Amino acid sequence: MDEAVRAVRFGAFTHRNFRLFFFGQGVSLIGTWMQNVAQGWLVLELTNSPFYVGLVSALGSLGVLLLTIYGGIVADRVNKHRLVIITQALSMLPAFALAALVWSRAVAVWQVAALAAFLGVVNAFDIPARQAFIVELVDKEDLMNAIALNSSVFNAARLLGPAVAGALIGAFGVGICFFLNAVSYLAVIAGLLAMRLPPYAARPRTDSAWVGLREAVAFIRGDRRVATVVVLMALFSIFGFPYLVMMPVFARDVLHRGAAGYGVMMTAVGIGALLGALGVATLDRRIRKGPTLIVAGASFGVLLVAFALSRAYTLSVVLLAVTGGTMIVNNALANATIQTIVPDQLRGRVMGFYSFVFVGLAPLGAFEVGTLAERIGTPAAVALGGAATALAVAVAAWRVPELRRTV
Repeated sequence: MDEAVRAVRFGAFTHRNFRLFFFGQGVSLIGTWMQNVAQGWLVLELTNSPFYVGLVSALGSLGVLLLTIYGGIVADRVNKHRLVIITQALSMLPAFALAALVWSRAVAVWQVAALAAFLGVVNAFDIPARQAFIVELVDKEDLMNAIALNSSVFNAARLLGPAVAGALIGAFGVGICFFLNAVSYLAVIAGLLAMRLPPYAARPRTDSAWVGLREAVAFIRGDRRVATVVVLMALFSIFGFPYLVMMPVFARDVLHRGAAGYGVMMTAVGIGALLGALGVATLDRRIRKGPTLIVAGASFGVLLVAFALSRAYTLSVVLLAVTGGTMIVNNALANATIQTIVPDQLRGRVMGFYSFVFVGLAPLGAFEVGTLAERIGTPAAVALGGAATALAVAVAAWRVPELRRTV
């Protein structure tokens, strides 16, 4: 089996622990995307405001913005396996609570916002721990393959989750999506508990958290490739990725579609992203990370502008699929570039910084696009974000030749 798997370049699947992580997380992520779709639709129904759609999404990432760097420090100091089990168990609670509130007809937008904020705090510790934990499931040779496969399962869930959510919302309402998401966490927890890992040996620590933070900052600043990727991902998180937050508004108010049409649009992003991630996983070591990252990042920005200008539903769906593909190629290569450069003893802290800019800055992005959408219209706000990201990649390609040469 191992030789067959390696023959198709999915070498990470030869590791039992990674397979458990991959399939358990796959089930859970389908539920997560169902909840994301249901939450956006619920907030739009409760408030009829794109600003509140952006605000609740922003609050969902506020904890990551404030705490994820500290979460990376914690990940370097504790048993990552145990930490991920705890954070996944805690993530079930908001989903069960939202299902109960919807079914009891007691739900209000402030409750949705508060539960999103709680989940954001949990994610501040979960995301850097999970990112750093992947390297413990495979060897360094299969690390890029594992990262790409991890991206592929995330985007396969992005494909299935919104489609299922759109159908379920139309038939049963949003409550069932929240409930199924809560149940789906049992799959990833079961996979984590079934892993066979060597006994955890805590490293003696004599330095403070502040010293550990300074070490990570010094490493990032000392490598222009890592620093550039971190800055680019920060700009993408603020100006590019928030287009997903505005999908309910595009579906209903720009393209005049209902919940099912919204689900199809999100599914299109997932199809493109899944194909992009599988392409990275299949080609693996044959990809020149730096040049491909630059091309994918610039293409994402240009395609985002084209989507924002489109008023034809079919064309918009096609553009979303291609945009999703370029987005995930950019993201997977950014992650792989950093993870292949960072030393193991700094991995949790550096991935904490990466998570901070990748996820933690999302509140600023969601707030920015929601505010602009109220003032100048949703299409114009998203088009400006796409133009900003394309320009940022062009500047990075020009100013940092080391990134262009990264293989």
